[in-house]
Amino acid sequence: MEEVKFTVLASGSSGNAAYLETPNSRLLIDCGISAKRIREALLNLDRTPERLDGILITHEHSDHVSGLKVLAAKLGIPVYCNRHTAGEIRRIHDTNFDFRLVETGNAFEIGDLNVDTFPIPHDAIDPMGFVLHTPEGRIGFLTDMGHGTRLVADRVRAAEVLLLETNHDVDLLNNDPRRPWSLKQRILSRHGHLSNEGAANLLEQLVHPELQHIYCAHLSRECNTPDLARTEIHAQLSKLGASFVNVEVTSPRQPCQTLGLSGNKVAIKAEKTVATPSIAL
Repeated sequence: MEEVKFTVLASGSSGNAAYLETPNSRLLIDCGISAKRIREALLNLDRTPERLDGILITHEHSDHVSGLKVLAAKLGIPVYCNRHTAGEIRRIHDTNFDFRLVETGNAFEIGDLNVDTFPIPHDAIDPMGFVLHTPEGRIGFLTDMGHGTRLVADRVRAAEVLLLETNHDVDLLNNDPRRPWSLKQRILSRHGHLSNEGAANLLEQLVHPELQHIYCAHLSRECNTPDLARTEIHAQLSKLGASFVNVEVTSPRQPCQTLGLSGNKVAIKAEKTVATPSIAL
């Protein structure tokens, strides 16, 4: 069996995208950075956007879809999302896409990949989370989520790899003089973004013996730090007797190292990463 490879290309308020490759499928999950950056990152992995089988979209916010017009529309790459999200993307970009519509809560297949979808609480029109069932393991995809629900926990509990939003530190957010109170309320709301503490609390429902790798995702540059997110998640994992889980913090500026899944085991691959310019959040 060939190895499954997963690479977070970028994650943060300025843009989100990840690449998943199975023996028979090559996909992006979200397309919130420029087509140029995506092409550079894929070329660094000896891949090209022209070989993509599809792009999965969690929701319509610009940091998840800003690269679609140049990448998907120009190359004719299928875009998988629900009907409401497709309508918003069409309105935002004012262009035609090869939409492959899915219903939130249903599963669908792309090649040898089964994609399980479920609703998540966020202030978008119809946001979705994913569990990506690959031939070598499951990847849970939870980003832009205001709070954990029982449904979310039930869907992703069996994942060996988990991308989990750790957007902000509550104290840093509350004390940030550059954000108005209305924005702070939105971020802190049950349809906003998970804090480090909120993500850690959710792990009480997600940790299981087969969980091997957690990505701390969608960090705010101004209201969080990699050390704060990592420390909070490590502390909770230790409390839950799950110190065996690897924790990696994502970046909005450059890809993470590729994660290889083989026989339900995961390992970081020492592959080059593309240096990309700093983008303010």
